[in-house]
Amino acid sequence: MGGHPTIHPLNQSHSMANHLDLEEQEQLDQLKHFWNTWGTLISSVVIVVAGGAAAWNGYQYWQTRQATQAAALFDAVDVAARSADNARMEQAFADLKAKYAGTVQAGQAGLTLAKAMQGAGNADGAKEALAWVAEQSSDEGLKALAKLRLAGVLMDQKNYDAALKQLSGSFPPEFSSVVADRKGDVLALQEKRPEAIAEYTKAYKGFEDSVEYRRLVEIKLNALGVTLQGVTVAAAATATPAESK
Repeated sequence: MGGHPTIHPLNQSHSMANHLDLEEQEQLDQLKHFWNTWGTLISSVVIVVAGGAAAWNGYQYWQTRQATQAAALFDAVDVAARSADNARMEQAFADLKAKYAGTVQAGQAGLTLAKAMQGAGNADGAKEALAWVAEQSSDEGLKALAKLRLAGVLMDQKNYDAALKQLSGSFPPEFSSVVADRKGDVLALQEKRPEAIAEYTKAYKGFEDSVEYRRLVEIKLNALGVTLQGVTVAAAATATPAESK
């Protein structure tokens, strides 16, 4: 009686194994070829990426640590200022300048120190702290505040030219009206009435109606013989066609 040849399961498994071995070997050969061709480049990229990530994480950690330590020193300046402990206050600020000059906290500490020193009658100490913030702070807003306050200290000392010099540098746009007002103050003290009026007018037109400071500028203009109506008329006369529409 004829029949189909019997395939022993062991032989079948052996045949499949050989087939799989060949496929796996081909895949391995392809992988080896790919790795031989691109392996060095891939490794380099991985190292660069991993190194960059590690460096970034390290930088983030460093920044956080710097900010934390700077904040602690700022608190020391603040506490010393409240207790009028000038020696501790100056020491904490000196540490901030030496170790964390690039932090926002250093600039804030400088402003705090200057205010305390000015209140204690130490104008030169206040000027020194404000000058440092104006030149070294990493924050443009703090720089602007320092220059405005330094101009005020110089005005108190009747050093008007130096005060104007502080106000003649670059400022963020949002400070333009305040700077114009402070320039008007200096020029008024120098008895330069037309120039003072010009700066006060600039400041008045720069402030929005809702800003209380605008009322103060109006009082200064009135003191120089300029009415609010006069400023409004002048503003309308100098407006461009596009602004008048």
